[in-house]
Amino acid sequence: MFVTRTLWRRSIIVLLLFTFGFMTMGAAPAQVFPDVIPLPNGFQPEGIASGNGTTFYVGSIPTGAIYRGDLRTGEGDVLVPAQVGRRATGLKYDPRTGLLFVAGAATGYAYVYDGQTGANVAEIQLTTLPSFINDVVVTNDAAYFTNSFQPELYRVPLANNGALPPVPTSEAIPLGGDYQFTPGGFNANGIAATPNGKTLIIVNSVDGVLYTVDPSTGAATQIDLGGDSVPNGDGILLQGKTLYVVQNVMNQIAAVDLSPDLTSGTITDTLTSPSFRVPTTIAKFGDALYAVNARFDTPPTPNTDYDVVRVTR
Repeated sequence: MFVTRTLWRRSIIVLLLFTFGFMTMGAAPAQVFPDVIPLPNGFQPEGIASGNGTTFYVGSIPTGAIYRGDLRTGEGDVLVPAQVGRRATGLKYDPRTGLLFVAGAATGYAYVYDGQTGANVAEIQLTTLPSFINDVVVTNDAAYFTNSFQPELYRVPLANNGALPPVPTSEAIPLGGDYQFTPGGFNANGIAATPNGKTLIIVNSVDGVLYTVDPSTGAATQIDLGGDSVPNGDGILLQGKTLYVVQNVMNQIAAVDLSPDLTSGTITDTLTSPSFRVPTTIAKFGDALYAVNARFDTPPTPNTDYDVVRVTR
């Protein structure tokens, strides 16, 4: 009986090992996400946004075109073609509706596209003043846009489910409080929001100062960085209490550890990559940040190459 049971157990173990080995041999190796994702030559990108799954979107500054790609495969194609008179800088995707909100740079407009089909959903005039509508963030009940050339933000109201009203409108919100505006300078740039949407965060590119903003009043409060600053601050991304700030021509991303009340912060890390070539904005997927290289230090031509760079947080 002992010999029989022993042989039986050994037979089972051999069978299991054989089965496991067979399954392992047939399994495909885990796919590695590419560190650099090429964009179309001559695209002149600036803004990037994460979509559903591994989808990402990048906008073209001079043409308003939108490129949609896959972070896993590195492949993609133009979703929204170039359009005369349109521009695209910062952009955000709203997973509730599948809508893509796009800042229209010098046009003074915001554009909204269907993130699946690329269809035009809305074009919303934010202002007629000389402007550079730079970046956008979407909260539960509104989309907010920055203007680098005017001391104000713009609010586009949304329904509770994220839907645009039949006739979209916008409201100008003058920036006050601690906010310092430099005429002729490149002021408010990147924008983020707390999860409940009750507090906005913006960076002023002129002096590298961060502010919290009450979206109901426009009152801004400077975030105390203990004497530090984030010069050339561009796109920003809030993850928990860590604010990531792209510092474009410095080819780096500052990680700012914010206090619970958001009144102060400490620069705890600086993320870099040898592949950075003037990154402007960032999006997140998993434990990585994806920065789009705008290459502002390179004269654009139809053959100039552009790309998106992955960096681990």
